Amino acid sequence: MKLGIVGLPNVGKSTLFNAITSTKNAEAANYPFCTIEPNSGIVAVPDKRLDKLAEIWQTNKKTPAIVEFVDIAGLVKGASQGAGLGNKFLGHIRECDAIVHVVRCFDDDNIIHVVEDVTKAEAVDPIADIEAIDYELILSDLEVVQNRAGRMAKAAKSGNNKGAAAEAAWLQQLADHLSAGKPARSFDFDPTDTEQQTVLHEMGLLSAKPVLYACNVGEDDLMEGIENNKYVPLVAARAKEEGARYIPICAKTEEDIADYSPEEKKAFLAEMGIEASGLDNLITASYDLLGLISFLTDGKKECRAWTIRKGTKAPQAAGKIHSDFERGFIRASVIGYNDLEANNFDYAAVKAKGLQRTEGKEYVVQDGDVIEFLFNV
Repeated sequence: MKLGIVGLPNVGKSTLFNAITSTKNAEAANYPFCTIEPNSGIVAVPDKRLDKLAEIWQTNKKTPAIVEFVDIAGLVKGASQGAGLGNKFLGHIRECDAIVHVVRCFDDDNIIHVVEDVTKAEAVDPIADIEAIDYELILSDLEVVQNRAGRMAKAAKSGNNKGAAAEAAWLQQLADHLSAGKPARSFDFDPTDTEQQTVLHEMGLLSAKPVLYACNVGEDDLMEGIENNKYVPLVAARAKEEGARYIPICAKTEEDIADYSPEEKKAFLAEMGIEASGLDNLITASYDLLGLISFLTDGKKECRAWTIRKGTKAPQAAGKIHSDFERGFIRASVIGYNDLEANNFDYAAVKAKGLQRTEGKEYVVQDGDVIEFLFNV
């Protein structure tokens, strides 16, 4: 599962990527298109539950869940018509499962702000920036939808495809929705219509992908309080309006502390009065944006967080460990992490209180379940 980091040039995409991956591979320069080929990085998902289990067991190995981030070059107006390096970059976005849209929420005369003309600096306006990116994604999608709608309309007239007329009808409604400047993710799709969902998957619409807005604030905002930043509330309101999410983060500061030791980072955050870094919050929110959760396995040999989609049943979760676990699944012994925590991680007390459950094939695994699978092959 991949998340594409997108945004206009010079908003802090590569700086954020450097921080996320704790690497300086993504050249962060003050000019457009300094990222041409997308950089990719595999990132551990912060999980205090896993950390605690590893501490309790004094485990030999701790393995976190992971997620992949891709740093995609800055888009400008006209990308859908090939402006800048537009077509190539839109293709990179199409390969991602969700989008982290970095929005500039800081003022700095030393860093040019580009929207359309790469030689012309413009005033900081996060909503205009969001709309500029959305516009390019929507235009690209509109062409895809109109082309398919046209083919389905022709097929309906020929009478060779019984479902073509119905498909052409909702595709035209979607085209009208996009033409009004609205992203596909806000269209009223029918999640129970398997044929519609199949068509959507085939089209791979860019503006249908879930979005997390990363509000890139200045270093002064951390000192003076992010609540005083005049741009973040604008992005928050926009996110609420379209059912998206947002997280304030200072990419420059996160990049600066990315290579600190855990103790140094903890001390820095405490000095700033921050409980968790913006980076940890962003990675965790991105994981959730993809519709992913983690179940845990524990023991002296290894404590591990396993990635599954929300709604996954026990046998399929077992299959993440090994295919034999799914094929020969018998039952799962499950303890909720919160139950463990409430009993001071006293496993005997948890069992005595009947909080260790035996679950069968229809059990839907929950985030934070600590599981031991019984199987036979």
